[in-house]
Amino acid sequence: MKAGYVSLIGRPNAGKSTLLNRLVGTKLAIVSDKPQTTRTRILGVRNYDAAQVVFLDTPGIHRPLHRMNVRMVDTAVDTIREVDVLGLVVDVTEPPGKGDRYVIDLIAQAKSPVFLILNKIDQIKKSKLLPIIQQYSQLANFAEIVPVSAATGDNVDRLERAIIERLPEGEPIYPPDYLTDRPERFFAAEIVREKLLQFTHAELPFSTAVVIDRFEEPEAAKGLLKLYCTIVVDRESQKPIVVGRGGEMIKRIGVAAREDLEKFFDTRVFLDLHVRVKSEWREDENVLNDIGLG
Repeated sequence: MKAGYVSLIGRPNAGKSTLLNRLVGTKLAIVSDKPQTTRTRILGVRNYDAAQVVFLDTPGIHRPLHRMNVRMVDTAVDTIREVDVLGLVVDVTEPPGKGDRYVIDLIAQAKSPVFLILNKIDQIKKSKLLPIIQQYSQLANFAEIVPVSAATGDNVDRLERAIIERLPEGEPIYPPDYLTDRPERFFAAEIVREKLLQFTHAELPFSTAVVIDRFEEPEAAKGLLKLYCTIVVDRESQKPIVVGRGGEMIKRIGVAAREDLEKFFDTRVFLDLHVRVKSEWREDENVLNDIGLG
């Protein structure tokens, strides 16, 4: 039996969350085309015939401008020294730049084998792949270089086999039915935030958060789960964007979020959303703790 931890790190928008969901076999991390969607570490457990792999999705490594971003980057960097295999996920549709080189310099301190995971190969011509592999090979000495498409699943099975080969022998870390260490409140907030990212303007996601004020579990099987959530924005001018004309936008967010929440929790959901302005919330320790960035 083999068991161990694998961290997925990289720059924002490399596709780490899509890859985590693919590897674990269920949707744990919200996905958006907006950078810095993942704000905290998300753990997902996958059991194989002779192995248990604990995957860690981490926030994208970037230059932090707020206390929130500092915590995000620290969360990602901390996993470098804690895992058995490190997976550096890069977007092959973008040429390696200063940000990529910064991450590669960071992983030089890793004692574990480092895999270069070339993601989004479904978006480039096959003839371009070999030059990209050669380019990255000159930047660091990677234990494995594995091209994949997290979106389509192409070559992910090869990545899984390579990871398992590198894991230490040992007993499973978690019980067979264990999936994640995140509480239900976390996933409820993330599902609402995913819809907020989906429907609102491009400049808004960085300055919004979702806080669960009340989480009332159903009293009976297939009962009603009641969720009361606050969408926090940075400036007064952002509130009308979230609410929309005549409340149209917040209703749209609520309807889409409730649909996904009911699938996730397998029960009927009552969802109450309201918007609060809190300037500089990204510097506020209490808000950061509330959204799981403690």
